[in-house]
Amino acid sequence: MPVFQYKAVAASGAIAEGQLEAAGRPEAFQKMAGLGLRPINLAEKAGTAAAKAAAAPTSMEGLPFGARSTRVSARMLENFTRLLSSLLAAGVPLSRAMVILFKEATAPAAKLKWKELHDLVIDGMSLADAMAKSPKVFPRVYVAMVQAGETGGFLDLVLAQIADFQAREKEMRSKVMTAMLYPTILLVLALGVVVFLLTFFIPKFQTIFSGFGKSLPVATQIVVGASHAVRSYGFFVLMGVILIGFLVRNWFASEKGRRAWEGLILRAPLVGPLVAQFAMARFCRMLGTLLGAGVPLVQGLNVARKSIGNQVLVDAVSNSIERVQEGAQLGTSLSDCRGLFPGSVLEMIAVAEESGKLDVELVRIANVTEGDLDRELKTAVAFAEPLMLFLIAGFIGTIFISMVLPIFTMQEYIK
Repeated sequence: MPVFQYKAVAASGAIAEGQLEAAGRPEAFQKMAGLGLRPINLAEKAGTAAAKAAAAPTSMEGLPFGARSTRVSARMLENFTRLLSSLLAAGVPLSRAMVILFKEATAPAAKLKWKELHDLVIDGMSLADAMAKSPKVFPRVYVAMVQAGETGGFLDLVLAQIADFQAREKEMRSKVMTAMLYPTILLVLALGVVVFLLTFFIPKFQTIFSGFGKSLPVATQIVVGASHAVRSYGFFVLMGVILIGFLVRNWFASEKGRRAWEGLILRAPLVGPLVAQFAMARFCRMLGTLLGAGVPLVQGLNVARKSIGNQVLVDAVSNSIERVQEGAQLGTSLSDCRGLFPGSVLEMIAVAEESGKLDVELVRIANVTEGDLDRELKTAVAFAEPLMLFLIAGFIGTIFISMVLPIFTMQEYIK
């Protein structure tokens, strides 16, 4: 039977260390609870056969080929978040909840990740810090919100909010994908038709027109030039586009590139205001919830700013936090963040701060902003489909006109 070494807090408050035999970590925890010990650290003694067996799954050796994926999907993460929230709300301790989640996981990738998370938490690390070690699974915003929940002592509530955010984003993404499916199919077909025209159809017309000794219209010359480029250098153009796309993607993944991209998104006519509204709603809800739980204003601001998600806006709020630390009012300090907080919101924050109801007002602002955001997103999605169709029609129409113009020119030349 495996031997576990433990470090725990005894009922008297003293630190106790020792060893015990158990079939697994859950049974070891039960035995420690029976002894009146609260675990600080529990590790299987090295060299035992069970320890070697427990180490095997972390390398995923011996698993079927299809089960070796280490990617945790968005659905797995949402299920994990919602179930963990329910368990904590029911009064289940975090360590025991993590054991339940590990056992309930069916996907090998999720099972391995939840086990790793559980072991880090048992070793004394906070849940947010343990999640921060897996940035590909837990985004920065996710970790920041969990940190806020641990700071304020309402982790179950924050996890429920995270699950709701994930479900809302998934629903919105599904609506956008559904709305853009038909225009995307049309765009692919249009590109296929254009490539066919440029490579097979237009060269034949070019041969016919060249026999009349009259120059083609400018629009047609541009199309013919594009046809020549596609036929002669198409492969190199394609490789160049792929290379440029790869370089641009890597640049945007860097700190400087990410800031430039986020700044560009904020300046976009339609998308920018929506991103700013979503960031403001998230910030206000997080800060209001923290203040309602008794977290000091400066500490709450430092945690809530991480939930914004856009580094440009995070930097703006960071400058405002310095003013609050110097003794300024919150509404006045946020006045420089006009891209994030409209003037009306700043006035409401200032009035609520004077009346001592800042936490309630921030949550109310978040609720109102999210309702407006949902309506604006629906309008934006509904507007995207006809806009895409209009662009496709204009693109194909330009090609069609360029092909028809030489026919009229040829008729005039014959006359």
